[in-house]
Amino acid sequence: MNSIYDIQAPSLTGTPVDLASFRGKVLLIVNTASKCGFTPQYQGLEALYKQFKDKGFEVLGFPCNQFGRQEPGTADEIGTFCERNYGVSFPMFAKVDVNGDGAHPLFRHLKSAAPGILGTQAIKWNFTKFLVKKDGTVYKRYAPKTPPQELISDIESLLAK
Repeated sequence: MNSIYDIQAPSLTGTPVDLASFRGKVLLIVNTASKCGFTPQYQGLEALYKQFKDKGFEVLGFPCNQFGRQEPGTADEIGTFCERNYGVSFPMFAKVDVNGDGAHPLFRHLKSAAPGILGTQAIKWNFTKFLVKKDGTVYKRYAPKTPPQELISDIESLLAK
């Protein structure tokens, strides 16, 4: 697999989505959770989405319950929570595992392409972010504690290319 465009993932409603449909866009892919200390980052992610969506940028949210069971809800509950509390309008996908044998192929690819500190591939917590270039290759991985607004210059740089 050379890029994320070879991967499919179900939307939050269960509809299969070919990630190739995002070809030519800069993507920010994030594993999310509704009951995490970083959950308020939804607000910053939505702000980035609104600021750059008309310029070829997408945020893709992937709920994950692997860290402290902080995403226990159903797809409907997750969608309602995100929309009601943070006005999330960017694409949300079905709950996935990001680590272990059951890790979704997208996250296996992202972790391999952009390892963490000291070359570790495991995702350490919710709201780990991966910025992907227009050609589908991974540009950079960001720690959960990195606020979305700190990615603006990188996003602008990739959009300009």
